[in-house]
Amino acid sequence: MGTVRTYRPTSPGIRARKTLIHTEVTRETPEKSLTVGLRKQAGRNNTGKIMVRHQGGGTRQLYRVIDFARDTDNVVGRVAEIEYDPNRSALIALIQYANGKKTYILLPDGLKVGDTVMSGGSVEIRPGNNTRLGSMPLGTVIHNIELFPGRSAHVARAAGASAQLLAKEANWAQVRMPSGEIRKFSLDCRATIGQVGNLDHNKEALGKAGNSRHRGIRPSVRGVAMNPIDHPHGGGEGKSPVGHPGPLTPWGKPTLGYKTRKKKKQSDKYILKRIN
Repeated sequence: MGTVRTYRPTSPGIRARKTLIHTEVTRETPEKSLTVGLRKQAGRNNTGKIMVRHQGGGTRQLYRVIDFARDTDNVVGRVAEIEYDPNRSALIALIQYANGKKTYILLPDGLKVGDTVMSGGSVEIRPGNNTRLGSMPLGTVIHNIELFPGRSAHVARAAGASAQLLAKEANWAQVRMPSGEIRKFSLDCRATIGQVGNLDHNKEALGKAGNSRHRGIRPSVRGVAMNPIDHPHGGGEGKSPVGHPGPLTPWGKPTLGYKTRKKKKQSDKYILKRIN
């Protein structure tokens, strides 16, 4: 677990800054064979149009290729190094398998250098091991979960994230998601046991705008600070948005509670209990 560092208030920008000192990190440079160049898109698509606003700039980074599938079955792997990954909130672990293969995995809370991990059908229920939901006992805390069998993991991958296996019925498992939502997964979906590490990630405070710019985050202007021609919230006397019933996007669409999901209806049918 990292140590939260505070700073003497020698400037307004550093007064509120809090950073994490990752004492568990053992290596500063990544494994070269597991990195690829990461080209920045600045939120634009292939025609140059901005699809995601407020992105651009930022420090150049190498992408660490993470093994989300965890499909090296029945081979013992040893945690060789623990590293910082600038592309995600979680720390990562370099795994050296007995067959010579090297991969990166998300570092579960409690896993240390020298520990062993394994994937497969019958593994010990301890942090870092990966197996089917059908092979886990009820109540197991998990992360890095597959939405569909064989398609690699997409769920519960951020720092401190965890889900819990609640029940098994027929060919389905019921899992409480990090949000509190309860969702069905196939018993053949795989997951990693334990909670994602770096639990103190939410205690970080960037402190000043420059630290956001280093991360590729550009400024965002409030709609109420604009003119009426630029935003539905603009203009008027005082600070109250006028002329419409509720908060709107810059393009006039409702921005709170307005349903925009169209292509994920097939996935929605697996939700058993939503959160308010």
